[in-house]
Amino acid sequence: QVQLVESGGGLVQPGGSLRLSCAASGRFFSINAMAWYRQAPGKERELVAQVISGSSTYYSDSVKGRFTISRDNAKNSVYLQMNSLKPEDTAVYYCNWRLTTTKYGQLLDYWGQGTQVTVSS
Repeated sequence: QVQLVESGGGLVQPGGSLRLSCAASGRFFSINAMAWYRQAPGKERELVAQVISGSSTYYSDSVKGRFTISRDNAKNSVYLQMNSLKPEDTAVYYCNWRLTTTKYGQLLDYWGQGTQVTVSS
């Protein structure tokens, strides 16, 4: 069973920075993609940033140029560096890994428990 544990959320003033971390435990065979989503109150969960197997990355228009996703394969971790934070970035942030647990297994989605990010003065 794969488990994802997030950390790094909190309260920050507009213009500030935070770094989210997501560490995986358990056995898996291959990782297809790692991503960060967020969900603000009353809104649908949205994709913020993604790194696909290899190094291809995607960022939503709302965070492009401010957020950076990175991975550390040795630590089975993915990070989200968030700079120039705005009040509209306030949300619960979830990490998501799409992976297979066996060589011929199907791709499965795993989610972290979520970490609150609040941007307010």
